[in-house]
Amino acid sequence: MKFHGGLLLAGIMTAGLPDAAAADPRAVIELFTSQGCSSCPAADKLLGEFAKDSSIIALSLPVDYWDYLGWKDTLASPLHTAKQRAYSRARGDREIYTPQAVVNGAIPVIGSDKSDIDDAISQTRDKAMTLAVRLTASPEKLTVSVPDAKDGAAKGEVWIYGIVAAAPVAIGRGENAGRSVTYYNVTRRFVKLGDWDGKAASWTIPAEQIRGDGVDRAAAILQSGNAEKPGLMLGAALATLR
Repeated sequence: MKFHGGLLLAGIMTAGLPDAAAADPRAVIELFTSQGCSSCPAADKLLGEFAKDSSIIALSLPVDYWDYLGWKDTLASPLHTAKQRAYSRARGDREIYTPQAVVNGAIPVIGSDKSDIDDAISQTRDKAMTLAVRLTASPEKLTVSVPDAKDGAAKGEVWIYGIVAAAPVAIGRGENAGRSVTYYNVTRRFVKLGDWDGKAASWTIPAEQIRGDGVDRAAAILQSGNAEKPGLMLGAALATLR
């Protein structure tokens, strides 16, 4: 299903990693999905395929706005919904739907359309993911390092996402009643490390701030703009937690 212009429309619910990851991935894919969305399982499966590609950081962000349809999403967070709406505000549209993938913080596409996702990665290749972010994870702490911006003018925010590599769910009611769906790289925790002013910097937090809720991986995200108006992904890294 899909929200468009304030109306509800039918149709679209409109491998091992190192402990230290020095990233030069070409894309971050954020999939906004829901267990109550009959169109979403195909996108969830596709995200799992993208997650196998070491050059892509594929993240699942289940939303809560379809919970009223008969099944409360067990992985959903209002923070995920808020980020999807923030992207919509930044673009100046009302394109809020599931399954929606946002590629490199810039281009929204239908999350089950591999061709469109690949095209969005190509379209953003020259501007997004230009900085090598480093994430080091130990049992006690996580450290994120960001280099100088090449032009010295870039600004943004640095975040750590606590994620679950694979979360199988047996859906009991709603549009997907009776289905078992596995969700990949599900975001369960958000921690903002700080603002980035274009200069080399690093941040360290206790690992316990990310652990819990089955979290077994962490993603470091450097994104232009801010939480209210997110922009291009500038760099990212992914690491396992021990």
